[in-house]
Formats: sequence, C-alpha cells, structure tokens
Amino acid sequence: MTDASLPVTQSAVKSFAERYMRSLGCTIEQRGDTWDVSVPEGADTQSLPDEFTVVCGTESDSPEENTELLHPESRLLHELLDEAVRRTPTGRIDLTAESTEIELPKWLRGGDVEVRNAEFAPYYDRSALVVLFRVSIETVSEYQREFLRVVALDARSGESLEGLERNFLRITSFTGDSPSGGQPSLGRENVRNLVDEGQRRVVDRVQGLIDEVHEEASRAADAEVEEFRQMQQQRIRELEERRESLSSKLDESRATIDASEQVERVEALKQRKQIKGELEELTTELSDLRRRRDQGFPERQKEIRQRHALDVKVSPLTATQVEYERGEIEIELGEEDVIQALTVGYGIGVGVTDSVQCTACGRELTQQNPLVSIIGGVNCDACY
Repeated sequence: MTDASLPVTQSAVKSFAERYMRSLGCTIEQRGDTWDVSVPEGADTQSLPDEFTVVCGTESDSPEENTELLHPESRLLHELLDEAVRRTPTGRIDLTAESTEIELPKWLRGGDVEVRNAEFAPYYDRSALVVLFRVSIETVSEYQREFLRVVALDARSGESLEGLERNFLRITSFTGDSPSGGQPSLGRENVRNLVDEGQRRVVDRVQGLIDEVHEEASRAADAEVEEFRQMQQQRIRELEERRESLSSKLDESRATIDASEQVERVEALKQRKQIKGELEELTTELSDLRRRRDQGFPERQKEIRQRHALDVKVSPLTATQVEYERGEIEIELGEEDVIQALTVGYGIGVGVTDSVQCTACGRELTQQNPLVSIIGGVNCDACY
C-alpha cells in the first residue's frame, strides 16, 4: 500500500507548481529551494501576485512579506490546484514507452549489482482512473489538517496502481503540457464506481491519521472538562465557606434578637430574614452544583465534546483517465563476471507489477530488503 503519510511528495509538489506557473508565462529564478517568481501582466490567474518569493519546504528561516511556502499542505499548493482543476476537472493522459522513462524497481539500490540494460515489451493497453482527493480534518472549534491524496485504480480490475499514484503529479500539470490523449472515454457509471472506491481507500489509508487527530481532540476535550470540573469544585468550596459564614451570622442574629430592645429587635429580625433568604438561595445553588458534579456535568461535557468532534471530508478534485501500456520489462544485471536477466511484469507510469523473491530465503525484494548480489542466484540483503 502507498505510504499514507506522504502520498503526495515534496518533489512532486515542486514539479507540479513549477510547470503550472511556467504554463501561465511566469518567470522563475531558482536559488536552491528559493524561487523568485514574476507573473506577466494579463496572466490567466487569480491566485498569484505580480511578484513573490516561494520557499520550498515547511519552514522558512526568515519568513518575509510576500513569501509563500510550498509543500504538500501549503496554502499556495492548494490555491494552484484549485485554480488548475477549475480549468480541467477531468482529462485523459496516454502513457507510452516512447514518452515515459522506464522506472526501475526500488529494490535495485544495494550491493555491487549493476543494471546493464532494461527493455520494455508491451503486450496490451490498459485504462486507469487517477483521482486527486482533498482530505480535510476539522473540529467545530478549530481547523486541524488539510492535505492531498492520490488514488490510481485499474479501470477493469480495480487494482491499486501505486507507481501511478507516486508519479501522477510528475506527469500532469493540468495544462496543455501534459501528455494529453484527448477526451476521456470511460463510462460515467464506471468512473462513479471508481471514484467511490477511491474515496473508501483514501479513508482507509488516512484512518491512522484520523485516529491520531481524534485522540488529540479527545485529550483537549478531557482537559477542558477537567478544567471546568475544577472551577466548579472551587465554586462549591466557596459556596460552602459562604454558607458557614451565613449560618454563623444567623446564629449571631438570634442572640442579638434575644438581647435587644424593641427597636433593635425589629432591625435584627429584618437582617435575620435577609440572611435566611441568602442562605436558602446559596443552599439551592450548592445542592444543584453538587448534583451536577456527581453526574459529571453532562450538559457541559456534551457541549465541550461537540466542539471537539471531528468533521472529516474527502472530496474528489480531479479525475483523470490514464491509458498505459502493460507488459514485461527485462532487466539485465551484472556483478563481476556474472550476468543475470530478470523478467517481471511492468506498466508504463506504473512501474514493476510483479514481486521478486530471494533465491536463498524466499523473502520478497523490497526497498527495505534490496537485491545485493546475483552471484549464485538472486540474493537479498537479509540473507546475503
């Protein structure tokens, strides 16, 4: 499964943003991860000022006015995408061996094995639907996260095409620069079903992040509930102290009445009545507070937890039909005097579609367990 935390990479974001802004006629002077961008007069954009600076990354050492950060969750990226997809919410791309470089598997990154040659043999054409989703996670009280997810599904089998997901923003800028294949030809019902399936898969992939944000929101709600409980407990103590004070005054007023003359007794009776009234009100408030405390302040808890409840939205931004060639790739490997040819399933823009196992231990070759030697067979890092 595609890494759910970084399905839209920083390099893909930079590639898309640069190609899209250049398609508008922008001039971009690059100084490492800092771009000075000039937008020509009359450019068809509402998102960009005439001149500004782009800093590629999540942080800027010295953020200045008229500077925009560019990363997978940045405001600039989302504005560029919003503008781009308004122009081209649907589209079609044709990927062929002539227009797309062969992507070697990531397990060919270790040891002394050298790739001597790689040739692709196409067998048939396949269709896929690539959907770009925006995922927003918010609470009622505050914004939490907003990010992008790409899902690529084979139109016939529904198989996830992880390589196409990784490469999507590299091969399209939602402009005329993309390898367009004309109008989409997938049926509306098929597209709807694939988008729905993609939406379900996005939710599955980001469920861990949703749970993480939910836990943070729950902790914040618990802290607010506890703070409120402590405030009310303090109020209860204050009311108890006040009640003791009024009870003492009531006892004192009784003694004053017994020892006073007629005029003083009338005034003392009036004060006693006032004290009794205050004491009754205070006792009622104290009793109500204690009752709600014993129940856990349910109404206040409900209000607080509603404010911290999550609102998760998964919205499709674009749907792009991708026609790609599928077949096999023959990779010629060399190590010292040994030559080894590996033939694996491959799709243009998709990458290797078959798994390869270590001859010695049977483990699958992966980026974490790469091929390290071909002497005596296909040998992985775990057992070599």
